[in-house]
Amino acid sequence: MAHIESNNLTEAYPMVGGDDAYSYANNSTYQRGVVDAAKELISEAIADKLDLKILGFDDTLKPFKIADLGCSVGPNTLLAVQNIIEAIELKFQRTTNLHQKPSALEFQVFLNDHSDNDFNTLFKSLPHARKYFAAGLPGSFHSRLFPRSSIHFVHTSYALHWLSKVPKEIVDPCSPAWNKGSIQCSESNIEVVRAYSTQYKNDMESFLNARAEELVPGGLMVLILAAVVPDGIPLSNSYVGVFNNILGSCFNDLAKMGVLSEEKVDSFNLPTYNATPKELEAIIRTNGNFTIEKMEKLSQPRRRITANEYASGIRAGIDGLIKKHFGDEFVDEIFNYFTTKVEENYSIIEEKIRNVRNLFISLKRFA
Repeated sequence: MAHIESNNLTEAYPMVGGDDAYSYANNSTYQRGVVDAAKELISEAIADKLDLKILGFDDTLKPFKIADLGCSVGPNTLLAVQNIIEAIELKFQRTTNLHQKPSALEFQVFLNDHSDNDFNTLFKSLPHARKYFAAGLPGSFHSRLFPRSSIHFVHTSYALHWLSKVPKEIVDPCSPAWNKGSIQCSESNIEVVRAYSTQYKNDMESFLNARAEELVPGGLMVLILAAVVPDGIPLSNSYVGVFNNILGSCFNDLAKMGVLSEEKVDSFNLPTYNATPKELEAIIRTNGNFTIEKMEKLSQPRRRITANEYASGIRAGIDGLIKKHFGDEFVDEIFNYFTTKVEENYSIIEEKIRNVRNLFISLKRFA
């Protein structure tokens, strides 16, 4: 029997579970918009690049296996799964030699996230009249999750900017990469940039190697990456960077007020990195296990939202991270102050939001 290794060094940063005011389920409409915006591109990728004959579906019925990695608590993951299945059914109907309806094809869907994820809320969100068998799969996508050559289609959206851990150099006061005064990848210190980018490259290499083992030859993988920084634009000037800077200024102000300890503030860093398209392309090509079928910027229609909605969306993503580092008793005060700061910087945020572009990448496992 094969020995399954898990990445024990991977840190977990689950979204806020449940269904209350600060839950991810109720504060992820922007991410849902990304799923909607990607629907047509996913359909095109399946129609043009998914070869059912290579996958063994030309004359044989077997379960088609789909994995959504970094699923969180829904309902966005369920919408993405629905879009994928509809596109595969259409492809099946048009191209297979089987004299059967697409409904004869069975789907197995694996919904993956860290073990701390609120899978109970996710399972409660599953539609009763769904077209697939669903299973939750706890574990880090930075390591192996499935047997070799067992998955036909992998999808992940708004998850790959999370690192497996904060680079140790940036929290070490004796290191030239100590990130004092900032909570993100700060361009003011080249050593900080190097530490973050190296961690990201290592994590992406682990991710790609694991998926190369798990996908069947000819299998497809769609990656949707959050607010990718345009080539040549400093992270701090991006939409993501502006929010991070505002949050960092809240910590510094609260430390000066005596609410938070300076030591705690100096040791807090976000375990996230938003790569440029050029970085991502280089990582994928160096990995060598996939062909890049499509890589393009992904924009979406958006509505004007309030400062409170912005702050609630951020809280839904990092509330647990803040609690773990600073303690439960400080969370409300931190985010109340953060909301005030977002209101003060609303015009700057809106300007950055108008220029936000995510990245859609479709990859094919070498056959």
